[in-house]
Amino acid sequence: MRIAVTGGSGKLGRSVVRRLVQDGHDVLNLDRVGTRGPGYVNVDLRNYGQVLDVILGLDDRHNGIDAIVHLAAIPAPGLAPDAAIFENNMLSTYNVFQAARRAGITKVVYASSETVLGLPFDVEPPYIPVDEEYAARPESTYSLVKHLEEQMAIQLTRWDPNLSITALRFSNVMDPEDYEAFPSFDSDPTLRKWNLWGYIDARDGALAVVQALEQGTPGFETFIIAASDTVMTRSSAALAAEVFPGVEVVKELGEHETMLSIDKARKVLGFEPQHSWRDVHPNRTTPTED
Repeated sequence: MRIAVTGGSGKLGRSVVRRLVQDGHDVLNLDRVGTRGPGYVNVDLRNYGQVLDVILGLDDRHNGIDAIVHLAAIPAPGLAPDAAIFENNMLSTYNVFQAARRAGITKVVYASSETVLGLPFDVEPPYIPVDEEYAARPESTYSLVKHLEEQMAIQLTRWDPNLSITALRFSNVMDPEDYEAFPSFDSDPTLRKWNLWGYIDARDGALAVVQALEQGTPGFETFIIAASDTVMTRSSAALAAEVFPGVEVVKELGEHETMLSIDKARKVLGFEPQHSWRDVHPNRTTPTED
């Protein structure tokens, strides 16, 4: 397919573009930051005319897009004023979704966020592991936009019965070089309690995108995408009991099992993470008490 990836120069975007190219797709990276090359196009996604124009065609490059992977955004709370995050992220996503509809594109995969689950969990989660079944709990402007994007996608797919929009609620994206810092988390379990000690290897994030493109059916679906383990060496059950003693644990947790449930992604998409920080630190074991 010919696939447009917005934000293809970002941390997750680089892995997604690389994977799609390796799989034989023709990929356009639509971004405001990048290096001149065969796949890069400088586009301001806040400008609807630019978005629609580049999707419909581009001189000497293409005459239409088959699918869109929308990753571009100010990627976290606190990186810009709240109003700027709202304006940039909400408008960009509306423009991408609407341009896709106008161009007759029926398959869109985009980056939602684990933050809609209630991060940083200053208010305790309803249960552990968290999943897609309970109502969104945005606690920041960034997260509010992610929730509103999901609500917009629900309505757009209702308007267009052939349209498929898949929201991937990515956990904290990590590249292999980031794993050097992981052993330092063990000293204080509260350091990473804000997202239930979760993460996702960017390469596995790219895998989820590929599977969502392949498996997406008309309508809207959302999936939590996280690594199968936590960032910690102590057991998941012990972490939950220590940090969230009043929260019900609704299933027996494996030794280091993620508390950001990926059961739905496994069942529907066939998603199974292939990478772990423990591959880089194979000798890290659960600490013992003296």
